[in-house]
Amino acid sequence: MNKIVKEAITKIQRIKCGNGNCYILSNGKNAVLIDTCREKYKEKILNACKEYHIQLVILTHGHLDHVQNAAFLSEQLHAPIAMSRADLELINDNIAQSLKAKTLLGKIVLAVSIKSLSTEKITPFIPSVYLSEGDTLEPYGISAEILSVPGHTNGSIAIDVNKKDLIVGDALMNMFSPTVSMLYHDEAVMRKSVEKISNLGNRTIHFGHGKPVANRVW
Repeated sequence: MNKIVKEAITKIQRIKCGNGNCYILSNGKNAVLIDTCREKYKEKILNACKEYHIQLVILTHGHLDHVQNAAFLSEQLHAPIAMSRADLELINDNIAQSLKAKTLLGKIVLAVSIKSLSTEKITPFIPSVYLSEGDTLEPYGISAEILSVPGHTNGSIAIDVNKKDLIVGDALMNMFSPTVSMLYHDEAVMRKSVEKISNLGNRTIHFGHGKPVANRVW
C-alpha cells in the first residue's frame, strides 16, 4: 500500500454543485470523497463517484451544505464517514456553534446561512472515523494528510494533498473573491488557522465555495 502511494500522484477532481464544491481524491480506482454538498446534488455526486472505489467520505466540517448528503452517499458507496469529533454536535443541531460576520457582504451571507442552517434538515449519521491533525489517508491509498484549521467551526479540517494542493473547506472562501471565511465561530482561532495555511507556502487552494487559487498571505 505505501509503495503504491509513493509512486502514484493523487488526482483531484472538483465536483461543482451550485455555489459549493466537493472533491474526489483518487489514486487509480482507489478514492476518497471530500464533502457532500446539498441534497439536490446527491445524484450528480453519486454518478461522479461510480467509476471509483470510494473508501471514505471525509467532511471538512459539520455545516449542512457540506454534509447534507453524507448519510445517503455513505450508504450508496458503502464507505464510512470521517470528520473531526469537535464538529459532532453540528450533525443534530447545525447552529450549535454560533456564527458571526464583520463585513456587510458577510452579514448578508450570514443571514441567508442562518436561515438555511436553522430550517433545512440533515439525515442523521454516525461517523466511523474521527480525524485529527497529522492523520494520513495512506491506509486508503491516497497521499494526503489532515490539518486542523478551526475557527469557521471548532472541528474544521483541511486536506493537504501531495504537499501541493490544500482542500480547505470553509477555512477560506472564494464565493466573490479569494478571502478568509466571511463567517466564523471564533475569529481569533480562525486567524491562526489562516496564518497556518499561509505558512505552508506553495499550495493550490481548493475551496468549499469557489474556484482554486494559489496560496498567499491571507
